[in-house]
Amino acid sequence: MVERVLQEIRSRQRFVVTSHARPDGDGIGSALACAQILRVMGKVADVVMHDGVPRIYQNLPFADRVIKADRIPAADAVILLECDSTRRTLLDGLDKCFLINIDHHVSGRNFANVNWIDSSVMATAELVFRFARRACVPIDRNMATCLYTALMTDTGSFMFEGTNEHTFTVARELALAGADPALCARSIYFGHSTAKMRLLGAALSNLHREGSLAWIWVTQEQMTRFGAREEDCEGLVNYALSMGDVQVAVFFRELADRRLRVSLRSKGEVNVSTVAEYFGGGGHKCASGCSIEGPLSVAVSRIVDRLRAEAVLLNAEPAAEPRCE
Repeated sequence: MVERVLQEIRSRQRFVVTSHARPDGDGIGSALACAQILRVMGKVADVVMHDGVPRIYQNLPFADRVIKADRIPAADAVILLECDSTRRTLLDGLDKCFLINIDHHVSGRNFANVNWIDSSVMATAELVFRFARRACVPIDRNMATCLYTALMTDTGSFMFEGTNEHTFTVARELALAGADPALCARSIYFGHSTAKMRLLGAALSNLHREGSLAWIWVTQEQMTRFGAREEDCEGLVNYALSMGDVQVAVFFRELADRRLRVSLRSKGEVNVSTVAEYFGGGGHKCASGCSIEGPLSVAVSRIVDRLRAEAVLLNAEPAAEPRCE
């Protein structure tokens, strides 16, 4: 399929590269590197994101060239990374474009004119790296930094299940090309805002347990009180998962319209993607997400009930009714 993608790209000149709204490290890093690869190939390429670049990724090479917009500008083709539909981008105008879909999620869908979906890799960055090799584009220090950051974040610092020798082979190649692993990690894991730390404290104060399941939440009122951004919620679920006897963790983020954005994480014994897909979301076996109607107490009950139906929660005890003031 990489040959088909390469063929379509060679036959066109002007491209837009994008990813899902509220982009994560893989979405941003892969898009920045992909656009630069296209430029080296002699193409015109812009990265367009509905929500721009989150603060912790703004030091990445080419991040200052990202266009924050609500609509796709004129282009011969649009490359969508890490999306299971055009809707995930929150960008208008995609229905009139030639679309190339590159994704690594098991929930990936063939919605585009060309679809390259490979769930055997840990990050879309690996597919972008493979594309560059097939296009005979040398990976320089800046591209390598973007792709290494994407790979590092989407593997949970190489901790998520599925990380294997191939993952480290790609990481090694990127380091040899000039990516500085320590510098990449420092920007992501030691660049948090004060608002995020206060939000973390609020979330952990709401910690609930049921056997090997843990869940936390933050309310819209807390987001406003701490002056937190959407990106400050990224990674909070991992603190609940970090407990030794927890196998599944869930983070609920209350939105202004009382809907809940739900992040699910697993250490591998439970496939949380099936739960996310049940509620219209998707992702990986160990990292998935969805949105669900509120109020908070109802959303918590629905997600927890579905997790009970999907898996045996080890050493489960009856859960107390969640206090969701």
